[in-house]
Amino acid sequence: MKKRLLFVLLVSISISLCFVPFKEALVIEHENSGRLIGYAWIGKSDRFKIQYTHSIHLSDVIETYEITNKNDVKQVELQYEDFAIGMPSEGVEGATFIEKDGRYYLKDMNLVFPFIDLRIGQVVANHTLLYQNRKIPFSSFVQEGKWIRIDYKYVNLWDIIKGVNILG
Repeated sequence: MKKRLLFVLLVSISISLCFVPFKEALVIEHENSGRLIGYAWIGKSDRFKIQYTHSIHLSDVIETYEITNKNDVKQVELQYEDFAIGMPSEGVEGATFIEKDGRYYLKDMNLVFPFIDLRIGQVVANHTLLYQNRKIPFSSFVQEGKWIRIDYKYVNLWDIIKGVNILG
């Protein structure tokens, strides 16, 4: 009887441990459901970028982000080629505006978000995660046209098992 009770207790503890958050990651969730689609082991001191093709002027835009100590997502830079609709034609308060080699840069930005909501482009956008010289199109693990939430938080073993490590 004691062996059976001990076995049940160990199995219960093991299963419970699967749901205890233990490691921080950049997570991709289905809309605002909290349902994990994918994750990436990105440290707080690391920067990641999101690149996409602007739908009107069809040139590349690159947004650079980092994670704050409070696990918020902070935009620190914006690169683009055209001042057309949707792109700033001057600096943002507190940011440095630079023109170099036909591209425009807003550096030292300090736009802090609890998360980023993003609809994956169906036609032109080709939203892509850039991290450590790797390019991972969001469409490689999310259907185009879907809404995702990019967040930074603790994940548990169950999340890891059911999600996709987008960095391989």
